[in-house]
Amino acid sequence: MSAQPEYTGHSGLVPPMRTLAELREALRVHGFPGDRAQFDAELGAVDLDDLTRVREITQAYRHRVLLSRDPHAAAAIARTDDDVADELRRKLYEAGAQ
Repeated sequence: MSAQPEYTGHSGLVPPMRTLAELREALRVHGFPGDRAQFDAELGAVDLDDLTRVREITQAYRHRVLLSRDPHAAAAIARTDDDVADELRRKLYEAGAQ
């Protein structure tokens, strides 16, 4: 896999995640609760010859670290179901009023 460019989204720099060791450390420090253990379990269950699946798993967990470092994404993830439902109702009402 080629090296990925550094993400510099809303939160600025994120931890390096070019190797499995760096990704594990990023998950430990910046991941959501349980991410590190779940990552290890998923990676441990996959056939290492299935490089596509290994890449999918690592990319998914890299993305989770990026989400946790983005304040807008973290706020969206923390929203309650009722809050999201209220916003959708409001937007549907506003769209119907136009």
